[in-house]
Amino acid sequence: MTDIFTPRRRLLAAALLCAFAPAIADAQPDLSRKLGPTIADTGSAFYRFERFALRSADGERGYRVMLAIPRRAAPASGYPAILALDGNAALASIDERQLQALDAGSPPVIVAIGYDTELRFDVNARAYDYTPPIPAGQTDDEAGRGRKGGGADVFLDLIEQAILPRARAMAPLDPARLALWGHSYGGLFVLHTLFTRARLFSTYIAASPSLWWQQGVVLGEEKRFAGAPARAAKAAGVRLWLMAGDAERREHRAAPGANAQAAPPPAIAARASLPPSALSDLAARLKQRDGLEVTLRIFPGMAHGPMLPASLEPALRIVAGLSPFSD
Repeated sequence: MTDIFTPRRRLLAAALLCAFAPAIADAQPDLSRKLGPTIADTGSAFYRFERFALRSADGERGYRVMLAIPRRAAPASGYPAILALDGNAALASIDERQLQALDAGSPPVIVAIGYDTELRFDVNARAYDYTPPIPAGQTDDEAGRGRKGGGADVFLDLIEQAILPRARAMAPLDPARLALWGHSYGGLFVLHTLFTRARLFSTYIAASPSLWWQQGVVLGEEKRFAGAPARAAKAAGVRLWLMAGDAERREHRAAPGANAQAAPPPAIAARASLPPSALSDLAARLKQRDGLEVTLRIFPGMAHGPMLPASLEPALRIVAGLSPFSD
């Protein structure tokens, strides 16, 4: 696996590790953290912001969708765009420095799909929206966590039939340059979308995807994707970026023995059930697909929680046509 960081980038990674020390200790994002002001509240010289709200078809989940629209005029074909899952947390991770850097390329519209909450994350809503359908005969693993899973296709319908049309009405988007980014459960959703509706986006960016979820159900989707020539052909010309922190591999190894006197929580045990090489193995298999461009990037010293902001910045640069890891 490639170490993509120059000495300067190593220093930045170390700074991120310090800034997100509590999350590193838990190996997960702080799901109880409040949102607070974001760049949409403070304003930007390079972007303007618009928002809209909507609810799920069953009325159980409310969404806040924030559009960051470049102040620069749109190209004739429309702006590139990136849909960011966990939109509350994503928006809180974006600053003016990043937006200014995007202006050097083809700045994208950022569609941050968040939830109607003052927290960065809506744990229950994302557990349903971001997880693939549960195979017949399997028990929903989310039930053991007091949640419901398996609603990814319902959420994809919402994106395709409601969110994208509203976004296109607010800013001209280039249909050939649409990207989807997600972290953790969001990364799982990114892969599910690629394996089931490959032509919906041209670029998929999955950071620290939860491959372990529901006994690796997304890996079963990968096999069906690879085994269906018509479906795989739809991925021709599509790019997939897989990102993870190398500390996450150590988390996998350490999880089962974290407390020798007690069984690990189900989610920890499920993560440990996959080998540390699962993501690199997935990348290697997908690289064999004709027409699918696959890139795997490993972030030195980075644990699971801090990978959310660490992966979002290069994701924005990728969509803007810039080098994602420039000095």
